[in-house]
Amino acid sequence: MRKVGIYYAFWTHEWDADFMPFVAKVRGLGFDQLEVNGGTIASMPVDQRTRLAGAARDAGLSLSYGIGLPARYDVSSLDEAVRAEGLRFMRQMIGAVGDMGGGTICGTVHSTWPASLPQGYEDKRPFREQSVRSMRELVKVAEDRKVVLLVEVINRFEQFLINTAAEAVGYVEEIGSPACQILLDTFHMNIEEQSMGGAIRLAGKHLRQLHLGETDRKPPGLGRMPWREIKTALDEVGFDGSMVMEPFVMAGGQVGRDVGVWRPIIENPDLDSLARTSLAFVRANLV
Repeated sequence: MRKVGIYYAFWTHEWDADFMPFVAKVRGLGFDQLEVNGGTIASMPVDQRTRLAGAARDAGLSLSYGIGLPARYDVSSLDEAVRAEGLRFMRQMIGAVGDMGGGTICGTVHSTWPASLPQGYEDKRPFREQSVRSMRELVKVAEDRKVVLLVEVINRFEQFLINTAAEAVGYVEEIGSPACQILLDTFHMNIEEQSMGGAIRLAGKHLRQLHLGETDRKPPGLGRMPWREIKTALDEVGFDGSMVMEPFVMAGGQVGRDVGVWRPIIENPDLDSLARTSLAFVRANLV
């Protein structure tokens, strides 16, 4: 059965947070998986990481780790000093996740976020080449630590390097490692893909995780996303990875600023109730 998770930042205004309270909350709401900020995990003291991993294990909850690499850690940078810092930081994160038992690190593990093609460039190939160089180094570390790096396909308004499932497939096949796979996100797919089902079928065996959200980033079940089409495609490719809800409905803080929430998407939301109701929808329509 496909695991269903949720991203902690549904409840927060800032990316750095104490993740421990979310373990009991998310388990109590009925989820199988909690996704937390991999950047915070990378710098977290060892004893705190150990407690978090133990609490999740005791609760029967899987952990996954998201990251939008800051520009100073851009592993696709043409500046070799910046790329080296990005490699150092990613190795640190992979090591931390490995110490916690391994798992998936997803997001812009291949570049930086948010980002546009730098001024003065009209061709993204040099940045892709740098990214591939970096990923080939990182997968060696990831393979040893039981970590899988998931390249997220992100819309053109937030990132420039990999915007479609087709670009992601070409990238991971060039890397050629089981430690580099694909994360698709229904919000981004709705912007970029001609067919939601077609994108899932194209990603096929490389698809390890799916982020779930409506076209305006509400929780699943509160919008017009073609969930039946998505479910059919997932079934056809035999998808057995995890599905992680990544809704954002609150304005404010760095989270609201970075994801572009400039107004309350839902007025006075009862976030726990929304999460519980959406989980029931996902289990009924996608599992």
